[in-house]
Amino acid sequence: MDKTERELRYQIEKWTKLLEKKLEKITSSKDPEFLKNIKAYYSDSKHFFEEKDFIRSFEALLWSYSWLEIGIRYSFLEEK
Repeated sequence: MDKTERELRYQIEKWTKLLEKKLEKITSSKDPEFLKNIKAYYSDSKHFFEEKDFIRSFEALLWSYSWLEIGIRYSFLEEK
């Protein structure tokens, strides 16, 4: 494994933990499709990670996290 792969794996693992912690705090969604998209991108990230496609895994993870942050900021999602 080269340096870039190691760094991508590290970043994916780090941001996955952050995403999972934030998802645990979501209590409701004004639009179920919004939360569904977040979880779909998260699922895609895990799939790509298992396939060792770290670039696509990181990309899907960032989309998931971005949707989550937008949802919280604009009150589509509610946190504990």
